[in-house]
Amino acid sequence: MLNALPASAPAFLKVERSVLGRAWRDRLDPKGRALAESIVQQHGLPDALARVLAGRGVSCEACIDFLEPTLRTLMPDPSTMSDMDFAVARLVHAVQRGEIVAIFGDYDVDGACSSALLSEFLTACGVESIIHIPDRIYEGYGPNSEAIRALAERGAKLLVTVDCGVTSHEPFEDAHKLGLDVIVLDHHQAPEHLPRALAIVDPNRQDDLSGLGNLCAAGVVFMTLVALNRALRAGGFWNADRPAPDLLAMLDLVALATVADVVPLQGLNRAFVLRGLEIMRQRGRPGLRALFDAAGANGPPRSYTLGYLIGPRINAGGRIGDAALGAKLLLLRDDIAAQEIAAQLNQLNKDRQIIEAGAVAEAEAEALAEMGLGDGGAVIVTAAEGWHPGVVGLVAARLKERFGRPAFAVSLSGQTGVGSGRSIPGVDLGRTVRAAVEAGLLVKGGGHAMAAGLTISLDQLGGFRAFLEEKLGAAVEIARRERALSIDCAITAGGAKAELVNEIERAGPFGSGNPEPVFALAGHKIADASVVGAGHVRLRLESGDRSRIEAIAFRAADGPLGQALLGGRGERMHIAGTLAVDNYGGRERVQMRVLDAAPPSPGT
Repeated sequence: MLNALPASAPAFLKVERSVLGRAWRDRLDPKGRALAESIVQQHGLPDALARVLAGRGVSCEACIDFLEPTLRTLMPDPSTMSDMDFAVARLVHAVQRGEIVAIFGDYDVDGACSSALLSEFLTACGVESIIHIPDRIYEGYGPNSEAIRALAERGAKLLVTVDCGVTSHEPFEDAHKLGLDVIVLDHHQAPEHLPRALAIVDPNRQDDLSGLGNLCAAGVVFMTLVALNRALRAGGFWNADRPAPDLLAMLDLVALATVADVVPLQGLNRAFVLRGLEIMRQRGRPGLRALFDAAGANGPPRSYTLGYLIGPRINAGGRIGDAALGAKLLLLRDDIAAQEIAAQLNQLNKDRQIIEAGAVAEAEAEALAEMGLGDGGAVIVTAAEGWHPGVVGLVAARLKERFGRPAFAVSLSGQTGVGSGRSIPGVDLGRTVRAAVEAGLLVKGGGHAMAAGLTISLDQLGGFRAFLEEKLGAAVEIARRERALSIDCAITAGGAKAELVNEIERAGPFGSGNPEPVFALAGHKIADASVVGAGHVRLRLESGDRSRIEAIAFRAADGPLGQALLGGRGERMHIAGTLAVDNYGGRERVQMRVLDAAPPSPGT
């Protein structure tokens, strides 16, 4: 648990209302500050790092283990997951008999990584696998009967779905009729009544007691491969002529999926990402190496690199291009072929950005009209003909960011729409969407607490809006009331050195569930401010001793934050943001990513 102050606590730097309308609060309450002091005294850690650890609920006794997480201590026996042993037994059978295994994955990063993980392991076993990633527009999400029939015609005897399948009743009935055994490796919230399958390994099954519900699908697949590897070793399958594959070397894919799918970076997930990033730094996987280069990623990879540079490019294939490109790239061993596909994905990502920008502008206008002159409802639901189905999740995310409440964007085609929703902390969207399906308001839908997908009939849009208001109104009101910006530490431009950032990185990787530390620069002068790129605001901030730091506020130029920064040239302002080391041009420098700003009040 994070140490959070009540809303009545004193504001950090006396900021009660920033330019984005938020109060700033110290992430640490008095008890947390005492804990930070104890960490400094007992372990000799820097004050800033101690504050970060205390702010994430790390005890004095546990902080060293937290800073050095290991799979050995954090990874449980995979067999604690429901149906794991059934799944492994069937996979062992497939390996021993050399069966063709069909892998049906989702069209996002998690699906691509999960598909590549399983295929790579099966290849090491000498087993042929067929990967099918559905076309988002023509097939939609999850298994479908036509694709399953085609896989059976190609000789598959076993169908393994990854990052999908936990709600696929009708397709699995058809698979059974075709003589296909089905294994599901998923992590989405599961209904009480599960589809027909030989094994359904999903830590978010209602009867699963493993406590691994935070895993992404690639994490579930990796756990399955650990159990499968163990079973094959026990059966004498591996030998000098056929050595077992290096499972740890596959953690680069688990790390990428874990960050991109925005699951909590806590416990086992954090260990997966930390070890996976170490593997990525060796640049041993041609596909990832080519994509890093195409994205212009400088310096060693971090969670930010995966979430904002690599993930979107893999997703671009599934959004507006060939959904199979991501999985194909991750499995390639040929540098030239990898560079070609990486270039394709890079271009698709540029195309996606253009398509997204148009849809976001329309959706924001609709949302403003829907909200009227007041504060609007608890949830935003926008819908329009012509929006590319591949970008509706991104549109929903932009709406959520701008209006500070859960948002849905629905692409309409005739009398049916497909859409995505994004939520705010404390509001479980996936569970609510599942309830809407059960209430007959949606054709289908599901997801996680923070993100969900759906298919809806046009005539149910109004009813769905009302349902969301009824179910989520109270939770959204509480979440928005408590949406203060938590500050970890105050620093100066002169103190923002690479050494500090590298020290703080020991508490990472940062992301969902392990928030990136937020630092405040008190009363720094905006020495320069200009608009660059796609509406970003670039800054030079100067402290009282004339030390300077470069900063950037992404996609802020047209909003209140960007306008305040651009209009504040030459003025002193409190600035809050995260720190990162930039290695552009081979020169190491620290940059702040601005999250918020506030004019100083007297005495600060």
